[in-house]
Amino acid sequence: MKKFRPQSGFVVQAFRFALDPNAVQEAALRSHCGAARAAYNWAVGWVTAAWWQRRAEESYGIAEELLTPWRPWSLPALRKAFNEAKRTDVRFAAWWEENSKEAYSTGLANASAAFDNYAKSKNGRRRGQRMGAPRFKSKRKARLACRFTTGTIRVETDGRHVTLPRLGTIRTHEPTGKLLACVQAGTARILSATVCHERGRWFVSFQAEVRRDLERVTRPDVAVGIDLGVKSLAVMADSTGEIRTVPNPGHYDRALKQLRRASRTVSRRQGPDRRTGRKPSKRWEKANAARNRVHHRVTNLRADALHKLTTTVAAEYGTVVVEDLNVAGMLKNRRLARRIADAGFGEIRRQLDYKTRQRHASRMIVASRWYPSSKTCSGCGTVKAKLPLHVRTYACDACHLVMDRDTNAARNLAALAAAAVTGTGVAGDQDTAPAVSKPRGADRKTRATRPRRTAEAGRAGGATLPHQQQEETRDRPQAEPLMLWL
Repeated sequence: MKKFRPQSGFVVQAFRFALDPNAVQEAALRSHCGAARAAYNWAVGWVTAAWWQRRAEESYGIAEELLTPWRPWSLPALRKAFNEAKRTDVRFAAWWEENSKEAYSTGLANASAAFDNYAKSKNGRRRGQRMGAPRFKSKRKARLACRFTTGTIRVETDGRHVTLPRLGTIRTHEPTGKLLACVQAGTARILSATVCHERGRWFVSFQAEVRRDLERVTRPDVAVGIDLGVKSLAVMADSTGEIRTVPNPGHYDRALKQLRRASRTVSRRQGPDRRTGRKPSKRWEKANAARNRVHHRVTNLRADALHKLTTTVAAEYGTVVVEDLNVAGMLKNRRLARRIADAGFGEIRRQLDYKTRQRHASRMIVASRWYPSSKTCSGCGTVKAKLPLHVRTYACDACHLVMDRDTNAARNLAALAAAAVTGTGVAGDQDTAPAVSKPRGADRKTRATRPRRTAEAGRAGGATLPHQQQEETRDRPQAEPLMLWL
């Protein structure tokens, strides 16, 4: 399917608003999201049924040309097959007309994308971790979401209501004036709307094509290096020598006392038991809702703080340098996992990426995760062989520089902005940098191996079924050391 591309001078932007549906509207919202999940499960079962049938026929010795044909998983093919089955299939015949066609199209589109990702991953044409075959979505765990691409999708002129297909006009919890003003001025065009249930309430997200003029940053000639941490959320050192420290708010740590109290209350109530089929009591549901509200508040506070930080950085500096942190690996440290997850390192990088690129057209440089920013002296460039995490002060043995390790790392990251332009992009290898000692070849923080992973031949669902695939026991290939991505 052809990917949508905005016209010149426009970007695709999402406008998200909280909803306040009444009881009837909330029931309709849940029905649409349930229909999307049912259509997804139907598509997964329809495609994989042919896989299992072919597997069984192969075990009987049936010739290849006589096997059950493969079933396509493209979106048009799934739509055609579903439209033929929905009137006769007992799972849909009695109620499929109650929801918009967009609900079923949402589930089929998600299934098609899931099969595409699985096939590309199996054939080695997809980056990242291996993707397994699509599985059925549980009614108890599935995320409630539904996307509308056709029909009546608009923001009402009063600024407090939105209209969606088959759902009608729903009141919003917050004003929609920002999107409404763009639509009325002709600088925005709504493409689609997605409703979802998150953090205890319903949201609607409008995907719109918006005219955006690039905003000039305050200091376009200044580069800043950002070192993320737990003690201080961010230490920023710019090319002018200024050092800024952003303290870690620790929203989750502040809410631990409330969470402990709320969890004790939940534990005293009669909760659900799937083994015996026991239903939760009303008091348990009330206590659990109170505990969830604490979690939701922490999530909202964290998102607000990270957006304020990244917006300030992207609007001020012309070049931003951050590290390619292995957040998934850092979370395996049981002593620091909770605080690392609370800090949101990955979210900071994601927000800086699109805010520098789309809003200000500034430059963001991502240093390789093997770049020893903390071990390198920002004064002379000497690299230490080891620098344990509990040592918070960097002391250089060559030039006797003594500095906080986070500040030293931020200064080294800021220096990479010049290295990416005038040098080779390798730390300590700029055109004017003198030769420095690297005891024991200390140019990486951790052990690195570079095995090759060969892609498996054959089509998805072929010789080996999803649950029969062997687990990968080798280390994954890692990126080239000391590389920069512009």
